[in-house]
Amino acid sequence: MSVVILDFGSQFTRLITRRFRELGAYSVILPGTASLERILQENPQGIVLSGGPSSVYDESAPRPAAGVLELDVPILGVCYGMQYLAQQAGGDVKRAGKREYGKADLTRYGGQLFAGIQGEFVAWMSHSDSVTALPQGYEVVAETEDTPVTAIENTQTRRYGVQFHPEVVHTPKGGQLLANFLEICGVTRDWNAEHIIDELIADVQAQVGNGKVLLAISGGVDSSTLGLLLARAVGEQLTAVFIDHGLLRLGEREQVEAALKPLGVNLITVDARAEFMGALDGVSDPEQKRKIIGREFIRAFEREARGLGHFDFLAQGTLYPDVIESAGGAHGDKSGAANIKSHHNVGGLPDDLNFKLVEPFRTLFKDEVREIARLLGLPEHIRMRHPFPGPGLAIRCLGAISEEKMDILRRVDDIFISGLREFGLYDGCSQALAILTPIQSVGVMGDERTYSYTAALRAVTTDDFMTAEWARLPYDFLATMSNRIVNQVHEINRVVYDITGKPPATIEWE
Repeated sequence: MSVVILDFGSQFTRLITRRFRELGAYSVILPGTASLERILQENPQGIVLSGGPSSVYDESAPRPAAGVLELDVPILGVCYGMQYLAQQAGGDVKRAGKREYGKADLTRYGGQLFAGIQGEFVAWMSHSDSVTALPQGYEVVAETEDTPVTAIENTQTRRYGVQFHPEVVHTPKGGQLLANFLEICGVTRDWNAEHIIDELIADVQAQVGNGKVLLAISGGVDSSTLGLLLARAVGEQLTAVFIDHGLLRLGEREQVEAALKPLGVNLITVDARAEFMGALDGVSDPEQKRKIIGREFIRAFEREARGLGHFDFLAQGTLYPDVIESAGGAHGDKSGAANIKSHHNVGGLPDDLNFKLVEPFRTLFKDEVREIARLLGLPEHIRMRHPFPGPGLAIRCLGAISEEKMDILRRVDDIFISGLREFGLYDGCSQALAILTPIQSVGVMGDERTYSYTAALRAVTTDDFMTAEWARLPYDFLATMSNRIVNQVHEINRVVYDITGKPPATIEWE
């Protein structure tokens, strides 16, 4: 029994699944155009029609399969999904007189979806179309100053719609609304990380069979957790290989080996620094850097695999935010989601890949992986480690990289991250990083003129890594970090702090 989310291309679709799972309800995402037979295989107790970039009155607009709206289960339409429900029931949808984007206050609300919710209700809007004529049997249960039809329901048919996004953190009481929908559906709320582990292990065993698996491991929480999961699923069929590409943080290679080998992970370290640095020589475009690093990763694994014997599968700790930012669309379809940047393990793989991919975490968020890691026994200092990108420091050094720049950036990063731990600020940040910029500026050290690099520090807080706020680190701490960096890293004479959220920026600079 589940809640099925039909994805029509919204970049927030996965957040709906995440919210339901947080509420203890098993939920799955299918393409918006999935067949009725495929939907019924999930034995749905409720269906959600997601948002999306299309307009329901366009001929090319995506639509659910025939028969979906006739199913005897509650259906919730979100944004585009609400507009589709209204149109199909005989209502009208037109271009809004005033587009709403961002936070809006509901001037009134009520009905079954809002049961038990009290006080101010702030909703996150993102729409240029609106329902302009209500279909028969429906009533308006919420409105804003600019959108008279903000939420609708038909209690007889159990059809509901909201023009806003209840799944995002910018709608603070959205979780309670989604919990009300689960109550309407009668969903048993017993989904937890133990269920996820059991399902992932079963999926891996079904995919791999008797094949041998080569794991791309970095020592971060994603690949380390994946190593433990795969070891439990396929045992000795797994070989974990750590590629030292010369783009790691200070002392990271030694830390990875010390952390994973005692856990019984069959870990092999490969020194590929010369190959990576040679391939990246003179390359400044960030997309090209990512693709080169992805290609070199695969080449390094292929070389290692030939020495170790035959491998059938390559395992990667790809998470869903990587998939969204790299390709657009949860299912590889033309959903209209934008390609923001390629991730080395999503958009940078060569066409002649000699392995089949195993990506058990492809539908999970970071917090779900951390909970799985806890249950699998991963040590806390690895489990709660901040995310670190597969391309490593190459995408934290703007422009072309070199051994010298990597050395500078390693020392700056180590001072910043060590400082966060020393001052008790590390766990309060979701991700922190240092960036070496190509900007050089005049400074004075002692009585001498300097002309040195500018380093940028960035720290963010986030629940889902889809959106993020810059971390409000204390001024005294930032002053201490700036002083330490310019005194200990002589190639740096200026330190700045990034105070941009996501959006409009991404967390990484490249």
